[in-house]
Amino acid sequence: MVQDNFLPRQVPLPTMYDLPSDNPEDPGVPDEFHISQPRLIDDTCQPPNLPPNQVFTAIDLNLYYDARHPLWYKRPDWFLVLGTARARRQQDLRLSYVTWQEVLVPFLVVELLSPGTEAEDLGQTLREVNQPPTKWQVYEQLLRVPYYVVYDRYDNQFRAFRHVATRYETIALPNQRLWFEELQLGLGIWQGIYRDTEGAWLRWYDADGNWIPAPTEQVEQERQRAEAERQRAEAERQRADRLAAQLRQLGINPDQF
Repeated sequence: MVQDNFLPRQVPLPTMYDLPSDNPEDPGVPDEFHISQPRLIDDTCQPPNLPPNQVFTAIDLNLYYDARHPLWYKRPDWFLVLGTARARRQQDLRLSYVTWQEVLVPFLVVELLSPGTEAEDLGQTLREVNQPPTKWQVYEQLLRVPYYVVYDRYDNQFRAFRHVATRYETIALPNQRLWFEELQLGLGIWQGIYRDTEGAWLRWYDADGNWIPAPTEQVEQERQRAEAERQRAEAERQRADRLAAQLRQLGINPDQF
């Protein structure tokens, strides 16, 4: 809940239709990694214990966080909200995520570090006078997001923080994995090929430690299973043909069986 940032009821607050969903002066066009990596996180986020109408995820969507400064926003690389869902109709798709309108704040935010944003993402910069707070300050102090994850692809370093009392505390990550009991899913580093690119990727895994397949991977797995079944059936047919040929050599008609 973001009650601390609410204004009195008589003050009309802007909705997502009133607020900008982009900034022509700072379009923030993502690079290829900032497109592929959030997509993999999004595609594999499939909590088995939660219905779809209780899970909302977003990639590179404006997050408005303070009703006292309604034009201030951050743009997380990926975030997850529990207790709400994606729009069911195209015309209702969110332009932004406005916390005073939604009420619920993100459960988890993921930021992908880059040289130009690392200091702000990790809380290593100070807020300038009359300027918006940093991402770290917004997630930790204003929204109090329960979990905050950052990933640096340059050194394959995965770091996570849990909100305790008034601040973030570092979470130890054995084997570069983090289990979320609330989701019955874990987030970890997987070495493999995604969208034809090999590397170390952040993605979700299940209670057995198996990586959750993305839709494209599910299609490929089904294709491989179908091919394996075809090969098994073909091998079985060839075996039956050989057996029938052997019976005929012995003067036995296999068609009688």
